[in-house]
Amino acid sequence: MAFWRSLAFSALLLSLFVHGALCFYLPGVAPQDFQKGDPLQVKVNKLTSTKTQLPYTYYSLPYCPPNKIVDSAENLGEVLRGDRIENSRYVFKMREPQMCNIVCKLKLDAKTAKAFKEKIDDEYRVNMILDNLPLVVPIKRMDADSTVYQLGFHVGLKGQYSGSKEEKYFIHNHLAFTVKYHRDTLTESARIVGFEVKAFSVKHEFEGKWDEKTTRLTNCDPHAKHTVVNSNSPQEVEENREIIFTYDVDFQESNVKWASRWDAYLLMSDDQIHWFSIVNSLMIVLFLSGMVAMIMLRTLYRDISKYNELETQEEAQEETGWKLVHGDVFRPPNNSDLLCVYVGTGVQFFGMILVTMLFAVLGFLSPSNRGGLMTAMLLLFVFMGIFAGYASARIYKMFKGTEWKSIALRTAIMFPAIVSAIFFVLNALIWGQKSSGAVPFGTMFALIFLWFGISVPLVFVGAYVGFKKPAIENPVKTNKIPRQIPEQAWYMNPVFSVLIGGILPFGAVFIELFFILTSIWLNQFYYIFGFLFLVFVILIVTCAEITIVLCYFQLCSEDYLWWWRSYLTSGSSALYLFLYATFYFFTKLEITKLVSGLLYFGYMLIASYAFFVVTGTIGFYACFWFTRLIYSSVKID
Repeated sequence: MAFWRSLAFSALLLSLFVHGALCFYLPGVAPQDFQKGDPLQVKVNKLTSTKTQLPYTYYSLPYCPPNKIVDSAENLGEVLRGDRIENSRYVFKMREPQMCNIVCKLKLDAKTAKAFKEKIDDEYRVNMILDNLPLVVPIKRMDADSTVYQLGFHVGLKGQYSGSKEEKYFIHNHLAFTVKYHRDTLTESARIVGFEVKAFSVKHEFEGKWDEKTTRLTNCDPHAKHTVVNSNSPQEVEENREIIFTYDVDFQESNVKWASRWDAYLLMSDDQIHWFSIVNSLMIVLFLSGMVAMIMLRTLYRDISKYNELETQEEAQEETGWKLVHGDVFRPPNNSDLLCVYVGTGVQFFGMILVTMLFAVLGFLSPSNRGGLMTAMLLLFVFMGIFAGYASARIYKMFKGTEWKSIALRTAIMFPAIVSAIFFVLNALIWGQKSSGAVPFGTMFALIFLWFGISVPLVFVGAYVGFKKPAIENPVKTNKIPRQIPEQAWYMNPVFSVLIGGILPFGAVFIELFFILTSIWLNQFYYIFGFLFLVFVILIVTCAEITIVLCYFQLCSEDYLWWWRSYLTSGSSALYLFLYATFYFFTKLEITKLVSGLLYFGYMLIASYAFFVVTGTIGFYACFWFTRLIYSSVKID
């Protein structure tokens, strides 16, 4: 596919942002200044687990609820991610440390004890937010003098008492928060730049009658200088046990400025691996570019010169090679309508990915704008429908098609319908688990409106404009009677060549793919869009070049059925993507539940299908340009 931006602009973006994208972004929210004593409201988000991939609302567990639970307004991306942001009873005062604050006392019954145990078994983590910063647990790396951050703290843990082999469940009921702030020396106002926690399991004790406001805990009392520093006396989760939830909050001044407060979370310590990925991909591109240059500059130049020097019809008939199929090379393929639909959908996806990538590299989709990336991708896919209609109608008219409305409808409906069918099945499974990841009916209606209310009409507009334009003229005429294709060598077998063609495009991206899968399925930050943009450019070049090389060999074997072969050659890389996702599932994830496994493979099937459409379209347009170029360069009698 032709680039939608000039190479100069791409080079400028890469040079500016590949290295700088790790630490630069345009914030998604305006900074908020706090004076000493100002209230800080902690919000709670979903419970997440890498073992189940099923998010739940914070109050699906019997944590201490406020008098009235208030939902924060979520954007489309947040809802689809399963985010449910609500208020909590954790309220701090800016730059005023607090010790042993009691949140509430809870007595477990059989149902609540079971709920906590299930979440501890599945290693669920609690997520909170303060001033739009996620709560993180700092962990010192043993092999280096650096700190890594994990999102959220575990609900609890399993362990044994010393001298006992019986496994018990313990809940993290004491939270030691650290709020980091950057102070303005002139105004004395401060901005929050960090929100960290250490979670402890503590069996609290008190004397006298329980009163939430006046009771003092004997093992956590700031007046007696008793503070929680470990979990030596943990709080067990059992029926009829009482749990007292408490917290400390400390404030630390930091040199980190507000604009750089996400850097600690986003900074990747293994960027050398990404550079290795880039070098690995560039080697593949250089190898392919060498082959393409050899074909274009030497072989093709020699072929064209020789063909154009042939003086008699007899000499021409004795020749073999790609010129002999000039009367059949632009013959419309079988299922040409379906090819038009897939090409149009590929253009739609390509446009969405390219624009999303550019916005992300420029920093407009920072993680502070929670759900912004998914919202942007959905809206861009919808609005790129106009290009899908245009591309499919242009190819359709070249194939002498007349029913442009039919091709426009199929382009608008087919891919979203397949994805929606898989999505509805997966959503039903999530509903069955009562997870917050299930998309509500209101959001379903919004998605259907985006599809039928905006995307479908735009596809028709694009198809109308594309069909009104003059048909693309082929450089050579097509014979009425198809030429017989000679018997092909084993290595030119369509299935074999298609499968071989997908290896190199996949090889160009598979290292970066590991980090993307880790980000999605292991709840880690991914914000190295500079690297990703470079890998995407390499993927485009690799898909185009491998398709051109194999297309040339195919035409030299006097096989002119290149239309579908060009699409499938680079598109077959999606098969390797799905196989790699399967390998990743069994080697890196600890998913044991059937529903969670079905969710993983369902979503990866959608991702692989989308990858097939994009890479196939790139290969198709590359081969389309190549065949038109070479056949317009020879004299045809």
